[in-house]
Amino acid sequence: MVEKSILVVDDEESICTFFEITLKKEGYKVTTTTDPYKAIKLLKDKPYDLLITDIRMPKIDGFGLVEKAKEINPAIPIIMITAFESTDTVHQAMKKGVFDYITKPFKVKELREAIKNALSLPIEKEKDTKTKFPGIIGKSPQMIEIFNLIEKIAPSKSNVLISGESGTGKELVARAIHNLSQWKDRPFITINCGGLPETLLESELFGHVRGAFTGATYNKIGLFELAHTGTIFLDEIGDLSPTLQVKLLRVIQDKTFKKVGGTDNIKVDVRIISATNKDLEKEVIEGKFREDLFYRLNVIRIHIPPLRERKEDIRPLVQYFLEKYSKQMGVPVRKISSYVLNTLENYSFPGNVRELENIIERSVALGTSNIILPDSFNLSRFKTSSIDKKIEIEIPPEGIDLEKFLASIEKDLIKKAIKMSEGIKKKAAELLNLNLRSFRYKLEKYNLDKD
Repeated sequence: MVEKSILVVDDEESICTFFEITLKKEGYKVTTTTDPYKAIKLLKDKPYDLLITDIRMPKIDGFGLVEKAKEINPAIPIIMITAFESTDTVHQAMKKGVFDYITKPFKVKELREAIKNALSLPIEKEKDTKTKFPGIIGKSPQMIEIFNLIEKIAPSKSNVLISGESGTGKELVARAIHNLSQWKDRPFITINCGGLPETLLESELFGHVRGAFTGATYNKIGLFELAHTGTIFLDEIGDLSPTLQVKLLRVIQDKTFKKVGGTDNIKVDVRIISATNKDLEKEVIEGKFREDLFYRLNVIRIHIPPLRERKEDIRPLVQYFLEKYSKQMGVPVRKISSYVLNTLENYSFPGNVRELENIIERSVALGTSNIILPDSFNLSRFKTSSIDKKIEIEIPPEGIDLEKFLASIEKDLIKKAIKMSEGIKKKAAELLNLNLRSFRYKLEKYNLDKD
């Protein structure tokens, strides 16, 4: 393996020494300098695989050095070091093409991860998942449980009800069940029960005979008939009208139906997989959905949790969609910085996996470099709260120590976040819209990590 070369620029000699010792142990070829102008000359003299630079330096700051480095080598990934993290600083860094940033004091593990990401070492992939369940990506305990359940129930012909919010991938799960069954070479027919008016939906499901209604100029084969010996997937089953609920119940009970306007019974052997984003139990209680039909459909239940409840799946999903859309658009596979990943992991994703896919597709389409930057999607959408509370504070006549006052507020909020999250640091960081690295730094800053 070719040794990767890294140039480190920091005006503190001790920081340079730390990087030199640490990175050489990791197997990298390291050059360090405290002089940004010397760094520019080094970049001109030879190609480096990575530039790591401090922001605040005399002569020329980190942003100036980044601009020069990008002029010399537009493709070089850059990691910035900062002791004063702020949203504006991070946004400015990303706009200038910085791949990632690390906050002082940093841990070796965090540094190692940032460097590996910048040098294009791949994010964890779910190879086994891709093979068995195309398009369904995940490594969270919830998804592993679903994968196991799919394999267990696929061989049977029992009806399955899949529940979950819109965009969680209910149809993909239904297809996986069909594709792992012994009927995988038989038809897999899908229809959205909420997308058509009742009369048209009835005709689509069961077919019609010529002359059954105005415009019925020919005999039509329904989807149940087309799905014979295979699987029919009824999406948004909760939107089915009471009349069609009765007809569907008959198909399940008798395995027969009549076409619209027809008199002959048509016999079918079909596995029914249905899906809903509604609480069907509640619909039954309120009299909006037939109880007997519910129990017929709900023989086996699979619930897909929303993406916000399985954050571990975001990174492998991001990598999967990056590869998918880079290939479709004929561009090199985009890289994505830890900062952008952290931003995504702190977002609630009301549109679930479908929304994440749209974000990545748009980022690949609009990206002007091989790095996904925050500019390619609207960061304002990724705030954990849309409500900004205004705090009225009076300044006393004798004045205040602003830094101490703000520090006391910050410390108090961190304590409250820790209490609300019952000591779970990741959750506490999410409450404050901070990435875990920044949160740990603040814990050390206020000596709260020992509390």
